[in-house]
Amino acid sequence: MSTDKYLELAFYTLPALITGGVAYYLFDSYFKDQQHTRRWLAQKENQKQALPLRLQAYERMALFLERINPAKLLIRVAPLNDDKVAYQNLLIHHIEQEYEHNLTQQIYITDECWTMVLTAKNTIIQNIRKTTADTTVVDADKLREKILSNLLQDEVATNVALEFLKSEVSQVLG
Repeated sequence: MSTDKYLELAFYTLPALITGGVAYYLFDSYFKDQQHTRRWLAQKENQKQALPLRLQAYERMALFLERINPAKLLIRVAPLNDDKVAYQNLLIHHIEQEYEHNLTQQIYITDECWTMVLTAKNTIIQNIRKTTADTTVVDADKLREKILSNLLQDEVATNVALEFLKSEVSQVLG
C-alpha cells in the first residue's frame, strides 16, 4: 500500500474516531448525570420518609429523659417498703426498663445525641446509688427526700441532655 492510501485511510478513519470518541464522552456524561439525578431523587424520597421516623425517635428520647428525671421518677415510683436498697433497685429497674424500651431509637438519632442520653441515664443511676450509700439515709423515704434535695443543688443530667436534644432537633428541622 502506498502512502496515499494510508493518508486516505487516515482521513476517513480519524473523523470517525473523533466522532466516536465525542459520542462516547457525551453518552457517558449523560448516563452519569441520569444516574446522579436518580440517586438524588431516591435520596430526597428517603429523606421524606426518614424525617418523621427521626422526629419520632427524638420525641421518644425526650419522653425517656422526662420519665427518668428523678423528680418525676420519684413521684411515679413509690417505695414498696422501708428498705432503701430495695427502693434503689426498684428505681434503677424502672430506669433500665425505660432504657430498654427505647434502645432501638439510637439508629435514628446522632451518635453524639445518643451518648448524651446514655450519659444522663448513667449519671442518674450513679446519683441514686451514691445517695443510697450515704449513711444519713436510713430508709426509702429519706432516700426520696435526699435525692430531691440533691436535685435542687445540682443541674439534673436529664435537663442537660434534653437541651442538647432540642438543639439537635432544631438543626434537623433547619
